[in-house]
Amino acid sequence: MICILFAVTCFSYGDRVALSIAGVAMTKAIHLGPVRLGYLFSGFSWAYVLGQLPSGGLLDRFGSKRVYGISIIVWSTSAFLIGFTGYLAAGAAFTAIFILRLVSGVAQAPVFPGNGRIVAAWFPATERGRASAIFNSAQYFALLIFAPVFGWFTHVAGWESCFWFMGALGFALTLVWYTNVYGVKQHPRISSDEIDVIERGGGLVNTDQDIRTRTKKNLLTWTTVRMLLSHRMLVGVYVGQYCITTLTWFFLTWFPIYLSQARHLSILKAGFAAAIPGLCGGFGGILGGVISDRLLAKGHSLSFARKAPIMAGMTLSTTMIVCNYTHAQSAMLALMSLSFFGKGVGALGWTVVSDTSPVGMVGINGALFNLIGNMAGITTPIMIGYLVEKTGSFNDVLVFVSLAALGAIVSYGPIVGEIKRLELAAPTPAAGAL
Repeated sequence: MICILFAVTCFSYGDRVALSIAGVAMTKAIHLGPVRLGYLFSGFSWAYVLGQLPSGGLLDRFGSKRVYGISIIVWSTSAFLIGFTGYLAAGAAFTAIFILRLVSGVAQAPVFPGNGRIVAAWFPATERGRASAIFNSAQYFALLIFAPVFGWFTHVAGWESCFWFMGALGFALTLVWYTNVYGVKQHPRISSDEIDVIERGGGLVNTDQDIRTRTKKNLLTWTTVRMLLSHRMLVGVYVGQYCITTLTWFFLTWFPIYLSQARHLSILKAGFAAAIPGLCGGFGGILGGVISDRLLAKGHSLSFARKAPIMAGMTLSTTMIVCNYTHAQSAMLALMSLSFFGKGVGALGWTVVSDTSPVGMVGINGALFNLIGNMAGITTPIMIGYLVEKTGSFNDVLVFVSLAALGAIVSYGPIVGEIKRLELAAPTPAAGAL
């Protein structure tokens, strides 16, 4: 199950990386300045953010397999169609790509709430950190895997080929999803002993049990949202995720542009260079989950086990600011790799969601968490675009991203407080559906 979640999440982030690598060539092909490119990068997140709460409600109502599977089909189709926009005039191409990125954003909205929901069902608490770290590390391995591939495709066959490749890959992945993903008690190869182990360890094994009997109960209400937002712990987690996601979107969107424009690397070299921090971030992401689970297994509190890696990782992420003071390419890549490694270690937000979500509200809480966190996917590309256009350099950009890492430390420190599962009364279906 976790291998499938890793593969699908990696593909999801690969879809986002495609525009970043292709964007180096697209700036010339369809005449994009920094600000217009920033808005194009943000197009995905506008729809992705708006789709979070509905996707959480759909996941809790219809189950992960169905909702998630349809999502893969839709965003794969969107990626495939973007490849044909290169045949349009520059203005029409920009509009078409922006619209298709909106479609892709809506389609990918269930990915992380669905991941968190599946992990909460399939894994006991002492294994949840590692499980969440594995699927969350896909964002880093996506950069490692796809950046060189897209750099090569763009160099050899043009930027359009990146999207045709992603569309075809997505259709193949859809088949894997529908033939291998099940709820805990519905899986054809699971034993009753394994179900007992998961359930005794805190796994929510009944998450998708008898899903049809719960379709008439709509938990996606304003009352539910207000209930979740009324708890300081969850608000701190949401704000912390916004800060951490700011780092994610810098690396996924503007980092290859930074390598090309500020460090003067070719498209091909930028693709391979971007993979190095991705590799470090992937290892950091897995290590953060392992450290957290081991701390918990050794008797440390849940709060300490989750917070210690997050704060240490975010501290390491601030080292990227030193890149402003070095001209050596090797030193820059080492600092960026250390920063991305730290970001990986500290990216335990989805583990915390699995730990804190009220029973029956994993999908909705995960969606709200992802909604607020991924507002950074809107603000970060646009903010960086304006900074680059105004200053003509990336120096202020690295300061901006480093400050976001400091913001995550503050959020998970005094704001979050103790990490624990909330016990909330289920809202009534008539409480004002969203």
